[in-house]
Amino acid sequence: MRFTMPVPLAPYPTPHVPFTPPATGSESQLVCSGCRNLLLYPIGATSVCCAVCNSVTAVPLPGTEMAQLVCGGCHTLLMYIRGAASVQCSCCHTINLALEGNQVAHVNCGNCKMLLMYPYGARSVKCAVCQFITSIGASTSTVDQKLVT
Repeated sequence: MRFTMPVPLAPYPTPHVPFTPPATGSESQLVCSGCRNLLLYPIGATSVCCAVCNSVTAVPLPGTEMAQLVCGGCHTLLMYIRGAASVQCSCCHTINLALEGNQVAHVNCGNCKMLLMYPYGARSVKCAVCQFITSIGASTSTVDQKLVT
């Protein structure tokens, strides 16, 4: 048997260039709407094309207030323009309700004690971990319910 060594394409390996963050104010960043990678773009751009998945992501207007939520389907962190009624996840396509802080309440799951978030005024909430359905408005000795303000 005869073994050969691979031939390099360049006579010398290129030196590793460390990542240097952009100068303050010259670039900004957002999350790709297709593959969820972090994208850097120059200030003033209206859209960014991802080099990984070729998705085009619109850049929010300067001064637009953003909010975040966790997708109920795949638990991906989603970023959206504050005030939106719903947000569709680009990973699993689940449509998530985007509630403001004063429209959301918390309760501990009646089975596994996981802290759950639900729309204020709901009668029950299903735990995503153990699938147990906790009734809202049960006695405070079994359920810890509080309104988030």
